Amino acid sequence: MDVKNYKPIEILLVEDSPGDVRLTEECMKEAKVKNILHVVNDGVEALDFLRKKGKYANAAKPDLILLDLNLPKKDGREVLAEIKSDENLKRIPIVVLTTSKAEEDILKTYDLHANCYIVKPIDLQQFLQVVRAIENFWLTIVSLPKN
Repeated sequence: MDVKNYKPIEILLVEDSPGDVRLTEECMKEAKVKNILHVVNDGVEALDFLRKKGKYANAAKPDLILLDLNLPKKDGREVLAEIKSDENLKRIPIVVLTTSKAEEDILKTYDLHANCYIVKPIDLQQFLQVVRAIENFWLTIVSLPKN
């Protein structure tokens, strides 16, 4: 592969915890795969970003979405449902990254066509391992659809 012509992977992180945002940013900076991480802090902003509304008029279409479930303004489950019912967005892979271990949440998100459900670890080292595993799998192994 010619690295000069390699297009970075666009990732949208939908997360309201500043600490989790910071950790994810640090991991992605060290990533083996060149990426651009966009961050929004609530569900309304996520949908505005994806639909290129307002200040996100020039936003890039993400290749991958990392989505927290418990978000302000619009819940992650609602965001997931809207994305997966939108013809222009439904093929974007969505990794749910949340603190909820509830079986009901796991079933609901898969029913809404999430591509993956990961429970965030409390421990810093484990959180870093999870983000690196996401990066390794989704950015180096999986073939993502072209935008």
